[in-house]
Amino acid sequence: MPFSEVIGQDRAISVLQRSIALERVAHAYLFSGIEGCGKKKTALAMVQAVFCGKEEACGVCSSCRKIASGQHPDLHVLEPDGAFIKIDQIRELQKELAYRPFEAPKKACIIDGAEKLNLASGNALLKTLEEPPGNALMILITAERSAVLQTILSRCQTLDFQPLPAELIEGRLVRDQFPAEAARVAASLSGGSLSRALEIAGDGVLEGRVTFLERVFALNLKDINTLFATAEELAADKEGLPGFLELLLSFLRDVLIYRSTPDALANVDLAHLVAREAERCTETVTIELIEQLVALRRLLVRNVNARLALEVFFMRLAER
Repeated sequence: MPFSEVIGQDRAISVLQRSIALERVAHAYLFSGIEGCGKKKTALAMVQAVFCGKEEACGVCSSCRKIASGQHPDLHVLEPDGAFIKIDQIRELQKELAYRPFEAPKKACIIDGAEKLNLASGNALLKTLEEPPGNALMILITAERSAVLQTILSRCQTLDFQPLPAELIEGRLVRDQFPAEAARVAASLSGGSLSRALEIAGDGVLEGRVTFLERVFALNLKDINTLFATAEELAADKEGLPGFLELLLSFLRDVLIYRSTPDALANVDLAHLVAREAERCTETVTIELIEQLVALRRLLVRNVNARLALEVFFMRLAER
């Protein structure tokens, strides 16, 4: 996973390569940006380069191949165990980092989901962030920088990763053999996330999108049982719910901008549905719905009752 395989993050990569060239690699980084914009790929590329001793890893040596396969003994990747990263996980990581490197010049760890560090696990990590044993390299990754403990933020060098341009995502999807039209629509709906675009293009999301939107915008307070049933069904699909909400948010944004810039729609193939809802929903109400939907997504990250939260939002949507 050399840096050259990461798309759309030239600025962040330039900073990292310069630090390697000048031998000024920080002991702890926080990579912040939306899901699927290349943070973890860049973290792996960074570790490869440091272990390889070059600004750009060769990608073919034993060390590079072990990192790419997830088998390097000196690289430890930590992810949430359930809703949070637990203190026992941090203590186990600290034990691993305390050992001498087996093969590499130093130990390295990637903590994917730094916002899931709770107060106990975050506090346990502080000493290691301040003084990594053996000059270990620590890279924390987050899609929710505002949810990361301030004490963690203050001990890391932060690099911001930008959403990927739609044209880059479209080009990657076409290169991966997706149909041109599906690639174009998926890229426009992805919000700058390559992983999201791959989900949209490959998992039948485009085919079910119209049915989902028609169903949601047909909700009526006079048929409250259907509204509650829809909320319950979506809440039960924990893996699919974030994607459904992203589709709905994208559509509402299109409804908002349709009156002024109808040529700038993300849902380029659903202009007729966007126009219909723009007629039904005032600009003020559309803005309120967008704000409430954004707030709903934040609440769901904090593990609130998804069904109740959706019921409240759908009732507001039905009032329009």
